Amino acid sequence: MSEKLPPPGCLWAQRPKHIILSIQLTDVKDPIIKVEPSKLYFKGAGGTEMKMHEVEMEFFKNIDVEKSKYAVRPREVSFVLEKVEEGPYWDRLLAAKVKQPWLRVDFKNWKDEDDDEDEGQGQDLEEMMRQMGGLGAGGAGAGAAAAAAASGAGPQIGTKGYQRPSLDDLDIEDEEDDMPDLE
Repeated sequence: MSEKLPPPGCLWAQRPKHIILSIQLTDVKDPIIKVEPSKLYFKGAGGTEMKMHEVEMEFFKNIDVEKSKYAVRPREVSFVLEKVEEGPYWDRLLAAKVKQPWLRVDFKNWKDEDDDEDEGQGQDLEEMMRQMGGLGAGGAGAGAAAAAAASGAGPQIGTKGYQRPSLDDLDIEDEEDDMPDLE
């Protein structure tokens, strides 16, 4: 009998039109991702020990697979899942009412139903979706980021990397001269 693989840690948030889901697994290599109208399947190796993880999520309501997108990034696998029905927020992400220890609310991206869309908190969904590309072999992962960078789109994740700020502009020596001597 095969051993059941542990699920990866997942964060989720929602907006009137979208579900934002991230699988918190670093350096995922060759993931198997299947997005269907009522469920999502993920299997892949990642993390510091490159262990295999697997999860199948049965959604509370259906999503539009054609309009949904995902991207495999160095620190996570990000999904923006388009709801079939725009409108009231889902009561929960999963069909089952049982609390899953691996699934948590992403408060960084969460917006309440009564919040204004124009407040600018969290990530800009349109920009995030533009960076992700579409589902399937042609649009996900590094290929989408490289294609967007080649087309001259805005700053892309993973194309240039983090630039350390220059400390040359700081006048540390000048400030030290103004300090009184210790007694």
